[in-house]
Amino acid sequence: MLDKNGIARRIAKEIKDGYYVNLGIGIPTLVANYIPTGINVVLQSENGLLGMGPFPFEGEEDPDLINAGKQTITTLPGSSIFDSAMSFGMIRSQKIDLTILGAMEVSENGDIANWKIPGKMVKGMGGAMDLVASAKNIIVAMQHINKVGESKLLPKCTLPLTGVNCIKKIVTELAVLDVLPEGGFRLIERAPGVSVDFIKQSTSGKLFTEADVKEMELN
Repeated sequence: MLDKNGIARRIAKEIKDGYYVNLGIGIPTLVANYIPTGINVVLQSENGLLGMGPFPFEGEEDPDLINAGKQTITTLPGSSIFDSAMSFGMIRSQKIDLTILGAMEVSENGDIANWKIPGKMVKGMGGAMDLVASAKNIIVAMQHINKVGESKLLPKCTLPLTGVNCIKKIVTELAVLDVLPEGGFRLIERAPGVSVDFIKQSTSGKLFTEADVKEMELN
């Protein structure tokens, strides 16, 4: 079973050389720390930054440099800072190759709920609605089950939706799964020490598995 950094490490293996990548709030921000050596990518933050680097070491933070989640970040040589209007123009015109988002729930049809739990105070949708409507490819980084052991991969989302039929791949503490065009989750990889049977028990939505599911490689 993976921790949050393990999820981020596995997702980083999906990034290709030359990609422009948007990292959402939560687990996705950790992906910046695991970009493979030799891969040249540009990380975009919707508050107005191209060329985001890894998180700063303690004591080296610059309070004027933050990501969309208001975490302090670093910049790389050649980075650019601009207003959010230009940033959302990049997103809406599909200039971003890959978006990595967190989620509270994902349905077997690729719907995502990641912005609101009714009755709890939230700051707003943020850039998520634009990202799910415009992104070429979206990978979700999330917990497979909640604190009481209930699945968060569902036949249908129960929380307010952010986007419909937009998620392509999911990486959780238990598994890597594709969302099939015809509906349903397809198990691609299992986390170290996790059985296929346990993943089946932890997935409420329709799940398809092969006879032999390989274990994730994180190195």
